Amino acid sequence: MATCALIVFALPLLGLTMLVHRKLGNPVFFRQVRPGLHGQPFEMIKFRTMTDKRGPDGQLLPDSVRLTSFGRFLRASSLDELPELWNVLKGEMSLVGPRPLLMEYLPLYSAEQARRHEARPGITGWAQVNGRNALSWDEKFTLDVWYVDHCSLWGDIKILWLTVKKVLIREGISAAGEATMPKFTGGKR
Repeated sequence: MATCALIVFALPLLGLTMLVHRKLGNPVFFRQVRPGLHGQPFEMIKFRTMTDKRGPDGQLLPDSVRLTSFGRFLRASSLDELPELWNVLKGEMSLVGPRPLLMEYLPLYSAEQARRHEARPGITGWAQVNGRNALSWDEKFTLDVWYVDHCSLWGDIKILWLTVKKVLIREGISAAGEATMPKFTGGKR
């Protein structure tokens, strides 16, 4: 499916690459090491949505300052996620599964929350179609673990269908008062 999607989206991907380059400059792609299946690191690729603006101290400014209106559009439409089809093709991700979070969160998970890594991470997932970034961390992890315990072909098809619907209505894009989500600070229970 990822190969077919890359072929179908080849022209839009090329167009978006040129637009990102024109509006945000280089690099066009945002690359970041994320935990995959069983917490194994892989480099996830997305379209860049933020500038590299830094404060006088040389530190990156907050996400809310660096996120451009074009970047907001890419995130709201989930077009920034399209390059992750390459990660799917390489076997690092799946179309459906718990979204890969940050490596720095790994030691902060409770044993139950860490179970989210028993499935390959996905471009979309059960948490994304049930609230996305408007969910609390606990709600998100509960939905991720539920997916791990109940994943099936028909469930994945349902999640893909619901993802299209959620993208079209642009629901749950960010947590209240945040550019995306607040930082996860731990969930030991």
